[in-house]
Amino acid sequence: MAVSLLDSMPAADARAAFLRCCGSSRWVDGMIAGRPYRDAAALLAAGEACWQALGREDWLEAFGHHPRIGDREALRARFATTCDWAATEQSAAMAASDAILDALAEGNREYEARFGYIFIVCATGKPADELLALLQARLGNDTEVELRIAAAEQAKITRLRLEKLLTEVPR
Repeated sequence: MAVSLLDSMPAADARAAFLRCCGSSRWVDGMIAGRPYRDAAALLAAGEACWQALGREDWLEAFGHHPRIGDREALRARFATTCDWAATEQSAAMAASDAILDALAEGNREYEARFGYIFIVCATGKPADELLALLQARLGNDTEVELRIAAAEQAKITRLRLEKLLTEVPR
């Protein structure tokens, strides 16, 4: 999708497009308010700037728009609008053995119980065993440190999704 098309969309359509990239309503509002963007670089810079202006509640809202790593059912059921992107991002993890997927599920439960939100990681290109090791390592983090790490991972995901949005053929 060309930046010019994104710029000229009605606000409701732009909202839906940006929401596929990041689940924070304040981030989406900031991206809509920032239109028009002169090119892809300006769009990506705005995405980063909008993310950096957000706080804890906005980050948690964005986290809530992701399926758990390795959760096939959530990918299909609850996250239909981003399912294709999330499935691609998690494709290396989804090819894992049942034992690894079970360990990820258990680690996800432990992580959520400890921090109050799902484990957020930019999973693109990472095999399940690497994701499991990252999850287990991050379980030992202080809550504020972990929140900052999760927010930085969300920023990476958002950028990748903005890039994907720009390569999509309009429907």
